[in-house]
Amino acid sequence: MEKNMYSIIIPTYNERLNIALVVYLVFKHLREFDFEIIIVDDSSPDGTQDIVKQLQLLYGEERILLRARKKKLGLGTAYCHGLKHASGDFVIIMDADLSHHPKYLPSFIRKQKETEASIVTGTRYVRGGGVHGWNLMRKLTSRGANVLAQTFLWPGVSDLTGSFRLYKKSVLEDVIGSVVSKGYVFQMEMIVRASRKGYHIEEVPITFVDRVYGTSKLGGSEIVEYLKGLIYLIFAT
Repeated sequence: MEKNMYSIIIPTYNERLNIALVVYLVFKHLREFDFEIIIVDDSSPDGTQDIVKQLQLLYGEERILLRARKKKLGLGTAYCHGLKHASGDFVIIMDADLSHHPKYLPSFIRKQKETEASIVTGTRYVRGGGVHGWNLMRKLTSRGANVLAQTFLWPGVSDLTGSFRLYKKSVLEDVIGSVVSKGYVFQMEMIVRASRKGYHIEEVPITFVDRVYGTSKLGGSEIVEYLKGLIYLIFAT
């Protein structure tokens, strides 16, 4: 049987302190699989690209692809940019800040093979999942956002705002073309659109760990963006 190829898209902005460890852990946990890592960097001023170039020397430019952009253009367009360069049958999207631990990647792959799912998404909100490193207010905000989305959008998944997922490449290409949201709402619209299109979605429990190095990019403006996006999706999907 021909082995599947996995393209792992990791958007970065000021992740110099995290990216080398993330890449090391991906290689550690995916030894038995064929994969490439596509790093989409939005001209980080902290030297992230310099670290990635060193990683290319270590692991090879055919395994570590640096696809930089000239300025910060947002999360959704970063995935679109990375997808253009993906050669895998499947595409995995994950964060660079170690909040998505690569140790879960084999579970995603096994779940997809067992169920033939079009999408496998990590979830914090089932038995075995959770969050580490958040204060009570942030936990309540996240849970509240998820409950709101579940109530109004009934997407068929337990964690609508998560961003650790595996897609069949053809499915990702189809879904991403119909998404109009940007930023953090992008992930929510992706899974809602996929559900509406009837794609088979499975979940794997994960523990989301708050970033150890660097500054969180989630703030008040993202919460407002989320609420606007929720209202849009209620009426548009």
